[in-house]
Amino acid sequence: MSPRRLGLARILVAALGGALALSACALVGPPYTATHPQTAASARRGVIQQPNGVGQSEPPAASAAQQPIAGTNAAPPAAIQYQLGPAAQALVATAQTQERGGNYGLAAETLERALSIEPRNPLVWLALSRESLSSGNAAQAYGMARKALYLASGDASVQASAWGLIAATLRAEGRNQEALAAEHKAALLAVQ
Repeated sequence: MSPRRLGLARILVAALGGALALSACALVGPPYTATHPQTAASARRGVIQQPNGVGQSEPPAASAAQQPIAGTNAAPPAAIQYQLGPAAQALVATAQTQERGGNYGLAAETLERALSIEPRNPLVWLALSRESLSSGNAAQAYGMARKALYLASGDASVQASAWGLIAATLRAEGRNQEALAAEHKAALLAVQ
């Protein structure tokens, strides 16, 4: 092959590689808010709140279909409430049955399958934490309950459940003062 043809072949390969890279950018998946339900509603509309009014601009004008009807009060966005999808819900129910039968290892495997379906759902992490605590692994249950707490932002009910599990794991480890503080946080969240 001549040096000129070799140079053209290299340019063609580089151009093809660049085109493939650019086309991959179009295949990034669902929008961020579809995979992060805790994102504020204002951020979903493209308005990001700035502290102390710094750099705030007016949101883009809403279309006629999006504007509230005159004389009505627009309701604030509903608080986030996590739910399990049908597949994960079936797996969690199966795991609970396995756990009641004393099959902790099998229940953990079933819950890990549910986790592979919904890895960012705090309810799956809470179920895993309960299973770990039931099987006698308080340290692992503590870590899973903390993960559930981290993912549950915006849902006070799930946060209260996570703090309750954290308290139970701390009690199992003999850390009673820390357990009392966690129970207090759970009680405060439960009344919200």
